Amino acid sequence: MIFRKSETPPNPEPAPLNAHPGSKGRPTRSRKEAEAARRRPLVVDDRKEARRRDREKASQERMEAQQALMTGDEKKMPLQHRGPQRSFVRDVVDTRRNIAELFFPIALIFMLVALVLPLIRPDLTTLLSTGMIVVLWGGIALCVVDSLFLRKRLRRDLTERFGEVQQGLVGYGIMRAIQIRRFRLPRPQIKHGEQPR
Repeated sequence: MIFRKSETPPNPEPAPLNAHPGSKGRPTRSRKEAEAARRRPLVVDDRKEARRRDREKASQERMEAQQALMTGDEKKMPLQHRGPQRSFVRDVVDTRRNIAELFFPIALIFMLVALVLPLIRPDLTTLLSTGMIVVLWGGIALCVVDSLFLRKRLRRDLTERFGEVQQGLVGYGIMRAIQIRRFRLPRPQIKHGEQPR
């Protein structure tokens, strides 16, 4: 018996069911397949690599936060500096000249002089120690009085603008007022004497 090959052409490929333009051309995957594709192990096999990645990520976040403190970009600032009320408090503090920011450099210079001068002139030791006590305690008293005025102003201005004073905002402003303006973070975005934004 002789068998002959069929001369009929092979069946053409069936057209996809969704052959209209814009279709993805394949069936939607099941929920089980989608979840399996997203699944990651809770504990990474290579712990050293995972630690390295975590360190890099934390370092990147710290750099972005530091840059935000310099430029005033609130979106990337640490949480304790975000929000319109905290921004307003910073502006109120930065617009005024605070006694504490002037007192601390002067007190530091005075203490250095009080340490060095007795080595040169031992007879002035009593006078210097008395003067140092007067200057230090007098400066601290002035800083406390100035902080009370700042506290009153912050409470008044925050109530006028926002209707209420969030807990911790006045302390946030007083701590900022104690710092030397040049070293404050976030950096001041307003000059002395300007109106707070």
